[in-house]
Amino acid sequence: MYTKMDNSGVEDVCYTKEHIEKVLDVIRKNFGQYFESFLDSTAGKGVTLERFQGLQEKFRVAGQAKKKKGDLSENYKAIIRESINDFEQDRVNYINILKKNWLEDLEDDAYSFKSKTLKNECPIIRKTLANKKAKELDKYRISFSMADADWLLKVVTNLCIFGDEYQKKYDPNTYENAKTYQDLDMGLLDTDEYTAYGVIGGGIKTHMLYKVHPAIFPNRSRSAIWALWYLTGKETFGCRTDSEFLMIDRDKTITQQNYFYPYELFAYYAFEIYKMLRDKAAEYNVYIDTEYRYVIVDAFLEYIATKHESEISFLKAQIREGAKGDA
Repeated sequence: MYTKMDNSGVEDVCYTKEHIEKVLDVIRKNFGQYFESFLDSTAGKGVTLERFQGLQEKFRVAGQAKKKKGDLSENYKAIIRESINDFEQDRVNYINILKKNWLEDLEDDAYSFKSKTLKNECPIIRKTLANKKAKELDKYRISFSMADADWLLKVVTNLCIFGDEYQKKYDPNTYENAKTYQDLDMGLLDTDEYTAYGVIGGGIKTHMLYKVHPAIFPNRSRSAIWALWYLTGKETFGCRTDSEFLMIDRDKTITQQNYFYPYELFAYYAFEIYKMLRDKAAEYNVYIDTEYRYVIVDAFLEYIATKHESEISFLKAQIREGAKGDA
């Protein structure tokens, strides 16, 4: 966590093996309770057993409601099915953009790429620019307007090439044997060549890659970072200030998710969470298509953030009242 919203990412201790193991130990400890409610509520879209029992009591309905393992198995299948359906809704837009030959042909037409393709045809950027109600996105709109079109094209081309090359060396038979964040080899994505600061940062660039390659690139969304804060029990793990997943501006009393959180660390935590979800799938006799590996991770993390949306809204209240933040 950094207190002045700089782009330092995290403290050095966050990269140490000891620190990472401590973080994972707490995530594993808290995973069960979140997964149970995730399954019970069909990712927040159904009625939980607790809620149903409350309604029984309220209306004096006889009998004790129980959910069988088969019911929860069907819930898990429904979550996976609906998550993939939602994921596919706008996927083709990203696939059409992240095409190496097409991007290289645009070398002399970068302005059109920025003003038409990114602004109108890239869903995450289009929605971010259009969200005038979110004051924290005012700075993003200004940054996008001022951004150099040639650099935006270069960054997206670099992302496309990185994704394609990573996909080529990806081996589904050995991928899940990774033991460290270094094994996943995502460090380059945290460098300048793959970043247009203020416009295509950690959240947007990884969302674009996730939409094209959901088997290998987890979505480092705002909700995902908030979810990690909750999964880690809001602990600091020896960081000098506060949680590595938060950014706090004490002068403006603003708390935000750490939107500079390094992707190579996030990807490893997402990878470990996937394995927890995979093991639960085996327990409930549910199949997860590994081509959509990180879609279920994204659904789980989104559920956790939504579960705590009242507190998150409270923590972000100051920024919505007038302070400016990054996208």
